[in-house]
Amino acid sequence: MGLIGALGYVTWVSKFQGKYQQETQRSVGQFQRFQDSLRDSQARDVATDGESVDVSGEIDFTSTTHTQKPSRISVIRPDAN
Repeated sequence: MGLIGALGYVTWVSKFQGKYQQETQRSVGQFQRFQDSLRDSQARDVATDGESVDVSGEIDFTSTTHTQKPSRISVIRPDAN
């Protein structure tokens, strides 16, 4: 009985594995586009306030610092608990 179940599971996995991988890749791609658009919109918000912006992810310590108002959008990090 266990052998039949194992064979059924292997057949099911081999048949549907590609479909689930494609859906997962699509979801990851959508999330990455969301993060990019969020990063861009936050950079535009900061630029609108008159601060210099480096969207490459590096911090420009030579720019004058202004008090930054808190963002109304939370950044979701995959490794956060």
